[in-house]
Amino acid sequence: MTKAKKKIKDKPGHNVSIFSSKNLKNVLNNFKKKQELKKVKEIKLKKLAENNQIIKDRKDLRSWEERLSKESSKLKLKEEELRNKEKELKIKDDQQKIENKRLTKKDEDLGQIDKDLRLKEKDLKLKSEELFRKDIDLKAREEEQNKKEMKERRKKEKFLKEIMVQEEEQKKIEALKLKEWEEQFDREQKMRERKEILKDERLKQRESDELNSDKSNINNDLSSTLKNFDVDKTSEH
Repeated sequence: MTKAKKKIKDKPGHNVSIFSSKNLKNVLNNFKKKQELKKVKEIKLKKLAENNQIIKDRKDLRSWEERLSKESSKLKLKEEELRNKEKELKIKDDQQKIENKRLTKKDEDLGQIDKDLRLKEKDLKLKSEELFRKDIDLKAREEEQNKKEMKERRKKEKFLKEIMVQEEEQKKIEALKLKEWEEQFDREQKMRERKEILKDERLKQRESDELNSDKSNINNDLSSTLKNFDVDKTSEH
């Protein structure tokens, strides 16, 4: 039995198989370590690229915020213009009130003149028909003048009213445009926020999928290596 054991140990093929099995295990271990290091390096590079993209997105966001600040400044200027227009309208309204008072005073004066003329007519009737006719002619001329002034006054009032209506319509149009712009801005802001949230969720899902995929690949590689190792060990026996 001892001689038989010595003969088996002295067989060169048996020593080669033991050495090859150990060497193969070391090679497999080194290969797995290299593969794991390679995958870790790829994950780090991917993370670095994603961080660079996040930095770029943040820069874009700051640029957009600056644009919004400029638009806000323009909006403030527009509001200042509207306030100036309101002041102008108030000045015009005050001027119109003054003009109305003047016209009212003039009407009162004309009414008083008319009363005086009637008194004069009564006095003139006591005089000659010639003076009466002159008085009639004078009254006719004054009435014609009054009609002209009244017509001119109505024309001015109509013109001022049309201007006020046009300015009021313009104010409504500008207010409507401002409201539409604000609603559009709110919609775009909400859309950007939804896109950012969706982007973050996709990024997290992608990272999770990649991590699960890497784990699965490592497990498959390890399982395949162990199977190959078992096959080689079985073949040796």
